[in-house]
Amino acid sequence: MNRRDAHLDGMLRHLGAAYYESLHGRAARTDVRRALDSVAEHLNEKPVDHPAQPKAAAAGRSGAGPAHRHGEGHGQVREIMTTSVVTIDRITPYKEIVRLLVEHKISGVPVLSMGRKVSGVVSEGDLLAARDGSPPARSGWRHWMFGREVHQGRTADMLMTSPAVTILPDATVAAAARLMNSHHIRRLPVVDADGKLAGIVSRRDLLSIFLRPDADIAAEVREILAEVLPGGPTGIEVAVRNGVVKLTGQTELVCDEDLISVVVRLAWDVDGVVDVLNKVATAQARRSA
Repeated sequence: MNRRDAHLDGMLRHLGAAYYESLHGRAARTDVRRALDSVAEHLNEKPVDHPAQPKAAAAGRSGAGPAHRHGEGHGQVREIMTTSVVTIDRITPYKEIVRLLVEHKISGVPVLSMGRKVSGVVSEGDLLAARDGSPPARSGWRHWMFGREVHQGRTADMLMTSPAVTILPDATVAAAARLMNSHHIRRLPVVDADGKLAGIVSRRDLLSIFLRPDADIAAEVREILAEVLPGGPTGIEVAVRNGVVKLTGQTELVCDEDLISVVVRLAWDVDGVVDVLNKVATAQARRSA
């Protein structure tokens, strides 16, 4: 690799990194534009024109086509969370917790302390574990609280899992899914910067993103192609069926080939995507054929 190609390779890697960081709020879109213009200038191509984009109206997920740009507001936890949350306090007794779970058809409840801060969560598993034949710690102790007798080990304070696994409203839906999967939990409390309860996300809420129309998914993937590839999306076709993204065709520029893998990774982060199939032919594959 000569010096010019090495310099180009470095700029392309910087472009990919800048775009990825922008999706997670760690870089501004202007950083991506500068990196893209640098690549275009190095290739002696016309710099990319970046017209001002009007702010999309808060139309939600319905409407004619996507009203957002990738990484900007769409796919955040705040958009799918439930804000009317069933909660309990530390001295809520065992039987009352069971009644709430059955009545509201939920698998767990956050335990709140003063100021609506989340102290922990009591789940169905916690309740069953307390009745598996092993008495909770200090279950035989009694004390008086707010004028009533309380059995330690039979109230939320001793039943709950603490500290609770929580997430911020601005986190991505994908991050929420990974967190719930890694911790094997069904309900994830959403808290603000001060730890106060803002809402809750269930597994069903997460699955709702897969109802997104294929046309909206395809449009967002095409946006990624247009922004990541210096040569533009020319020659690359995007097809989406039942959430499965299929990329076909061939790259126009040799430097585009290394960035196709970046496009594939970013496509995985698009809401509603079930799988990504990369069928783009590279220059080496075309020579071999």
